[in-house]
Amino acid sequence: MPDRRLLTIDPSAWRAVHAALRDRLDGDGPAVFPADAPDAPPTVDAGVALVVQTSGSTARPKRVALSEAALRASAAATEAALGGAGQWMLCLPPAYVAGAQVLVRSVLAGTEPVEGPLGRFDPAVFAAAAESLGNARRYTALVPAQLARLVEAEPGVRAAAASFDAILVGGQFLPQPLADRARELGWRIVRTYGSSETATGCVYDGYPIGDTRLRVVDGVLEVSGSTLADGYLGDPTATAAAFRLDDGVRWYRTDDRAELDPDGRLRVLGRADNVLVSGGVNVSLDRVEAVVRSLPGFADAVVVRAPSARWGEEPVVVVAGADAASLLLSEVRARVGDALGAAARPAAIFAMPELPLLATGKPDRRALADLVAGTAET
Repeated sequence: MPDRRLLTIDPSAWRAVHAALRDRLDGDGPAVFPADAPDAPPTVDAGVALVVQTSGSTARPKRVALSEAALRASAAATEAALGGAGQWMLCLPPAYVAGAQVLVRSVLAGTEPVEGPLGRFDPAVFAAAAESLGNARRYTALVPAQLARLVEAEPGVRAAAASFDAILVGGQFLPQPLADRARELGWRIVRTYGSSETATGCVYDGYPIGDTRLRVVDGVLEVSGSTLADGYLGDPTATAAAFRLDDGVRWYRTDDRAELDPDGRLRVLGRADNVLVSGGVNVSLDRVEAVVRSLPGFADAVVVRAPSARWGEEPVVVVAGADAASLLLSEVRARVGDALGAAARPAAIFAMPELPLLATGKPDRRALADLVAGTAET
């Protein structure tokens, strides 16, 4: 009989998480929840193998229940897409799905993961960890902010990155100049799209992997396939809203606006809920951010909403470092206005010593929006 217990483990103890996942995937261990969660339930449905929290970068975090079948399907799809099993470096915390799946893939491939720079990303630690990898194919998963640190690092670090057979990059928008620079250095970058609800990346370089299927309904992306989560732990209402049956096929409705090219290539246009109305005009903050990040000195910029007495709301740009804003606000406004229209032009640029980050390495957009709103109100 499947073990229905839920084992909550401090995610900083990644080796304990790895061991627990190995026990669960061997068929005789409890489900695993890498989190500091004193209110976690003691049991879960029999098929659940892993529970992860969504990042909470733009909304309240949810607890996503993933079956063993979904984890295995995701790992198999990744292995096939990358050209074979290999050894992984862990650079993302296992509290979130991208980090947890590095451990799952390692278990199923029979390889030992190597600890990379967890917590504050240190390129020197990355390079040192790469030296401890064996002769198998080498893989790791990063967020764009981590990739940017490697691109800016000294030659020895860049050589270590070039030794990987694939570097998966996902979790947030990857600026094209950053991707181009990494590829110019000879790095094998794979853009990934996915979420906790799809057991991590299910689209590589724009195309679905495994048996993943994509469709766009009313402008919003929906995903089906073997990697879909069972739902949200203890939240049947949210589960019913996000996961739906259509002619016997189960679909997950994402929060992302998207388009599919004639050849099936996915183009994500931004979050459906990351839109403000400025002077009666809808403005996608994701599209504004994409334009801003293409400008010199703004590769890691974040665009959030701010209240405006005149327009209701306006976009504002937040950057790290006092000298990060190498362009004047008037130039940024001109570039964005040319690309997206006058309503999309940022109202201000805020420079901070460093951006607040979530444990995943993503910018904490809610904290930034609250900070900007508070500044605008004073």
